Amino acid sequence: MGRPEWVAVVLIYWVIALPHRVGMVTGLLLGVMLDILEGAVLGQNAFALAVVAALSMTLYQRLRVFSLGQQAGVVFVLVGINQMICQWVQNLQGAGATTLLFLLPAFSSALLWPFVLHILRGARRHYRVS
Repeated sequence: MGRPEWVAVVLIYWVIALPHRVGMVTGLLLGVMLDILEGAVLGQNAFALAVVAALSMTLYQRLRVFSLGQQAGVVFVLVGINQMICQWVQNLQGAGATTLLFLLPAFSSALLWPFVLHILRGARRHYRVS
């Protein structure tokens, strides 16, 4: 229940790092693939990840200059929005959670953000992706 939202966190990183190459369309396509893999309602994760990508694109210049703690806070909010959109769709189906424990992935994603940032930045620099 508390596992991080890896797809959302990696999407946030790449939108911040390469906003001219990764954006809402990437979020939409990743979301459709995630919907198919999870067997979720088609469009649930697509819409949520597109919203996360759009918000990340509007904040990317500020996020680049934020401290690591501030970035983790923003990641918590963005992944929390992702979780709330998915929870809303699940509630429409009648299968949603009754407590706020569905926000645990946002918390764990924020805690892992410094590690993900370091690993993906190293990979981007090693492979000279720009």
